[in-house]
Formats: sequence, C-alpha cells, structure tokens
Amino acid sequence: MAGFEGTQWAEFQGRYMLKGCCFDLVPMADKVPAVSRSIHYGLCLAFEGIRYFVSPDQDGALHVRFLNLEKNLQRFRRAISFNLSSTQQLLVPTAQDLEALFLEYLRAPEMRDFIQGMADNQGQGYLRPFTVDEARSIGVTFPDSPSIRLVTCTYESYMGEPFSGVVVPHLVRAISANGTGCLKLGVNYLLSVKAMDEAQSIEPEASSALFLDDRLDLPLWDRKITEWDSSCCLVALTNGTVIKIPDGPLILPSVTVQGLCALLQDQGVRVEERDLSYGEFRAKAEASKIAAVCSVGTAGILNRAQRVVMVDENNAPCGEFRAQTDHEMYKVLGDIRSRYWEIYQTKIPVPTGQKLSVYAL
Repeated sequence: MAGFEGTQWAEFQGRYMLKGCCFDLVPMADKVPAVSRSIHYGLCLAFEGIRYFVSPDQDGALHVRFLNLEKNLQRFRRAISFNLSSTQQLLVPTAQDLEALFLEYLRAPEMRDFIQGMADNQGQGYLRPFTVDEARSIGVTFPDSPSIRLVTCTYESYMGEPFSGVVVPHLVRAISANGTGCLKLGVNYLLSVKAMDEAQSIEPEASSALFLDDRLDLPLWDRKITEWDSSCCLVALTNGTVIKIPDGPLILPSVTVQGLCALLQDQGVRVEERDLSYGEFRAKAEASKIAAVCSVGTAGILNRAQRVVMVDENNAPCGEFRAQTDHEMYKVLGDIRSRYWEIYQTKIPVPTGQKLSVYAL
C-alpha cells in the first residue's frame, strides 16, 4: 500500500448531520467521540476518495474541476445506504445534495487560503468525505446520529511505482453474498492491511497484495483475479489488449479505471472487459504475454508493477510476473497516467463518454 508525499491538509473539516441536514465547519483537530459505534464496531464508516483540480480563469476567478463526479456521488450514496437501517433510508442525501455539500465546504470563507494556495501551486486535490456516528454509544445497532465529515488535502505525488506485489489467495477482502466488495466501506480495509502483512512475509519488498475472488471451494487456478489491496487492477497484454476486470459484488466500481479505459479506447487501444482466472494469469505470465499489471486508484491514478509473485495452494511461491518495461504497451500505460491528470487541467479533450464538471469557487 503506497503512500502520499508532500501532503498538506486544510485547517478545517466540514460536518453535515444527516438528521436535520445542518452543516458547519470544525477545526481539523476536531475529534469523533471515542464512545461511538463507528470506532468500536466499524458501523457507519463509509468514505470516498475524489480527485479535483483548482485553477483561475482568465479573469482570476477560481474554479474547481471534477472528472465523473456523479459516479463518486452514486458510489458514496450506495455506501451510506448500506450503513443505515431500512427505516433510515430517507436520511441518505441525494446526489444533488452531496454535490451542493462538497461545494459548500470548498467555498467556505475559512477554506479560501487553502484553496488559493492549491491554485497557485497547481497542486493535486484530494477530497475525502466519510460517515461516522456522532452519538456517544457503543451499542451494536444502526447509528443514532449519522453524519458526513469532509476533509481535504493537496499533495505533490503518490509514491507507488515501480512496485512489487504478491497474490494472496487465502484472505478474502469482501463477501459477494453480502455485496460489500463493491462499496467503499471501512470494514473492507482491515483485510487489506492483513493481506499486505502476508504479502510481505512472502516478499519483503512487496507493497501491494492481489486478491482473488471468494470462491474458496474452487480449485485455486479456477478462481478469478479481483483487486489489489486498496486499488483496482488492469492487465495489459503484449498483443495490445488491456483487460479490465468487470464490476461485480467483489469489485469496487472505479471512477479512475473508467476514465483511463475511455482514454485508451480513444487512442485506439482495445479494452476487453472480462474475467481473468488465476490460472490464465499464470499461464500468460509464464508465456511472456503480459506487458504490464497495473494498480489503479484515485490518488496514484495508475502505477505499473515491476513484478508480481504468485503462490500455490500451500501459499508457497510458484512463479512470478515481471514487467516488460521496453514493450510499447508498458509505455502506453505510463503515458495514459499523465494524460488522465491533464484532463483536469483542460490540456487535452475529455474522453468519449466522460464528464468534466467545473464549478466557480
């Protein structure tokens, strides 16, 4: 799991109470109550990661740009809904309400210095809304006082490439029957950290763990590639095709993956959305038919693995993939990463089917 470099946080966070629909700003140091279901049981912990860019127009007025914001809003709404009872569903904000809430936070006078500094430095913006239960209770029930908190930062870079990964087949991050893998929930990420610990016990230099599906009843090689520990997965073949793992109950529907695939298709690269079994992945790696395996997420956009260690039924190393750094597809994916950020900066056209939303601040 890679990390941020050169991070600067805003001095204020937003707080929006779902009951009463009231918004205020609180200091960044404001604490969530220690006696909270969110802390003790991981209830009411849903979140989003949203990339944005702030810049002045010709008259000097500041604007903020989001790519495919509506997809983040939809995903956040689904996660909020999952954490509330059937009788609390009316508390789930509409997409329009969330959009207005994000803008109210970024437009707050107290945020102006931070926003202006981001525009001056051409920094990458990262917005992190998340839900908590503000009530002081440790009861194992749905939240009494659910809220959305908003924090934001700017950062220089997200260190993630080149990286090494390890397939971790014996841990399952989410259960498809519960439909939790496709939601951005705090409860999913403990297993991500545990998987990293296991990956590093096999390869000390590993910085990412690759999950398979949750079909532990199937032969290992019939199981499917799903996601990295905290990001989605793209596989570029040497024949010029990029494999996108289909969305499903175990797959977080990645906003960044959709934008990257649209860019690839606009450049004439074939994107094939299909399942990829672990056995096929191993066979293609051994036959040198894979040019690159990528980790895709909001912060780092796209990072290419230098190697992926594969393990067998006994969790013992049985082979590895190594990136073909001189292959054209490896270079294409590096270029796509840069071009994706250039969409926010309006240096290149918005790819087909994608939407760049621009708001005055």
